[in-house]
Amino acid sequence: MAHGVMFLGTGNAFLPHGRNHSLAILDRKHLIDAPPTALSSMRKYGISPADLETIIFTHMHGDHIFGLPFILLERKYISDREGLKNLKIICNKSARPVLENICRIAYPGSLDDMFEKIEFCYDNQGSFSEWKYTRFPVKHNDAVDPHGYKFTTPNGGILIHSGDSGPCDSLYENIEDDCLFILEMGVPEWVPSEEHHKPSHITSISEKHPNVKFAITHTFVDMDSAYPETVTSILPEHPENVIHSEDGDSWEFKDFWRKNIY
Repeated sequence: MAHGVMFLGTGNAFLPHGRNHSLAILDRKHLIDAPPTALSSMRKYGISPADLETIIFTHMHGDHIFGLPFILLERKYISDREGLKNLKIICNKSARPVLENICRIAYPGSLDDMFEKIEFCYDNQGSFSEWKYTRFPVKHNDAVDPHGYKFTTPNGGILIHSGDSGPCDSLYENIEDDCLFILEMGVPEWVPSEEHHKPSHITSISEKHPNVKFAITHTFVDMDSAYPETVTSILPEHPENVIHSEDGDSWEFKDFWRKNIY
C-alpha cells in the first residue's frame, strides 16, 4: 500500500484568495490540525468526518483548532450517528482542556459525550494506523504549546511537518535527505516576526538541503488573482526543490515522494 499526504488547505489565518486554512491529511483519514475551514475542505475533496481516525494537533492557535467542534458535531448528528467510529487525538497534555473548552463554548452540553469516546494520546513518540511519529518543540508562541512532527511510513518514507514555527534547530535537526518537508510560511518578508518562516528563511534552508523536497503551506500568497490582492498574488522565487503548495495538491510515497498522484 502506498502512503500519502494531501493538502486540503494551504492558506494562513487571513485566508488568501483561493485558499482555505492550512490543513493536511495523511491517507485521507489522519488530519494534521483542525482549522475553522476544515469541514468545508473535507466536503470539497469527498472526505467524511466519520472516516477520520486521527487528529494530530501542532498547536492551539484558532486557525488550527477552531474546526474541531464542527467536525465532532457532524460526526455525532450526521455521519456517525450510531457512534461506531473510533477517534484518536494526538496532542500535548496541556492541549486537551483547551480543545474541550472551545467545544463547550461552541455547543454547550452537546459535545461532552464525544470527549468520553475520544482516545487522547500525549506521548512524544508513538504510532497511528501504519504511521509512526515523533513530536518535538518548535519556535512559536509558547502560550499555544507549539510542536512539529516527524512521520514515518512503513515503507521508509519520512514526512516532516513544521507546525507554525520560525527557524529553529529543534526543527532543522530532524531533516533527512529525500524526506518531504511540509513547511509553513506564515508571513511576508516585511513582517517583524521570529516565530514564522519568511520567504528568505525558505530559500536559506532549502539551499542547504538540496535533496529534500519542501512543500510550502500556511501561505500569505493569493492563489486566485481574479480578486483584489489580500497581500500579494506573486509567489516568492525559491530553489527548484521548493513547491509552493495549492489546495488539493497531494504527494505519495512508494520508493520516493512523488507529487500529485491522487
